[in-house]
Amino acid sequence: MHIEISKSDLHVTRVVDDAPVALEDGQARLAIKRFGMSANNITYAVFGEAMSYWSFFPAEQGWGQVPVWGFAEVVEANGTGLSEGELIYGYFPMGVELVVAPTRVSERGFVDGAMHRSQLPPVYNGYTRCSVDTVYSEETEAAQLLFRPLFMTDFVLDDWLGDNDMMGAEMIVLSSASSKTAFGLAHLLSKREGCDVVGLTSASRMEFVEGLGTYDRVVSYDDIASLDADRPSVYVDMSGDGAVGMAVHTQLTEMTASVVVGATHWTEVGSNETRPGPTPALFFAPDQIVKRQGEWGSTGFDERFVRAWSDYLDVVADSITMVERHGVDDVIATYLDVLGGDIDPSDAFVLSLD
Repeated sequence: MHIEISKSDLHVTRVVDDAPVALEDGQARLAIKRFGMSANNITYAVFGEAMSYWSFFPAEQGWGQVPVWGFAEVVEANGTGLSEGELIYGYFPMGVELVVAPTRVSERGFVDGAMHRSQLPPVYNGYTRCSVDTVYSEETEAAQLLFRPLFMTDFVLDDWLGDNDMMGAEMIVLSSASSKTAFGLAHLLSKREGCDVVGLTSASRMEFVEGLGTYDRVVSYDDIASLDADRPSVYVDMSGDGAVGMAVHTQLTEMTASVVVGATHWTEVGSNETRPGPTPALFFAPDQIVKRQGEWGSTGFDERFVRAWSDYLDVVADSITMVERHGVDDVIATYLDVLGGDIDPSDAFVLSLD
């Protein structure tokens, strides 16, 4: 069984009862146990066609499976080199199981070699064995489910900005500052000298965002005109809101770069064509990951990420409440709540179809 979303209307869902799939040689069966749900998953849906997110877990024409990050148990290893009962972390559909074709199996994990995934970004095709994962621990399992993929984006975006001398900016402006991806990035940027981090948010979320302590300044969307127009700046768009983007581009006359990361305000996504200043460019984290793994090696990359992650866990513990929900109805309801933005920014959702 799995949950599908209408590509033409992301509010429409359906539950599909799958017939049991017999394993072929070289395939293994993973039982999906728990996964996270956040605005990041909505971004996968909004950019499903443009960024091929719908292609990872194919569905009938007009329907798609929203990818999630989670844990699964190997229930049938089928001679693939995996061990039945071991826990796996990776990219899954909102369903109860995933059949994979493990290749490049090692002590660390494996790559799903399914034919339909061969041309997709390799970062999403890798699966990690939790028994040797340097990030995994039972105590922080819930935080990992939700924040690890978001913080990976933050980690490589912060690194990309640093790798490019912050694009010459003295100020980084983040929209949707209450989103979990935004304040993870703000946490990392706050450690860099010579660059102020400004968060944009709705008036109703000002208190929450200010309480995070990761932004140098928090500004409401109604007060964008108060931003320092003549400071070299970078706009990091987590919201995708066309009107907000236009206002920011118009106000920041010395903007050096405009980076699109998410679409928390996905219903307000607008054209970039008429905005003054630099043309917004979509940041694709896997490109920077591949670059740094080539320069640092996989071990060097992991070591740097683990150090940053361990530090960030303290921020998560102080600011976020983990909310666990179970069953098909609650999973769909949570997806729709996140889709509609009807959530408390201090809540983080860990879901299970069991």
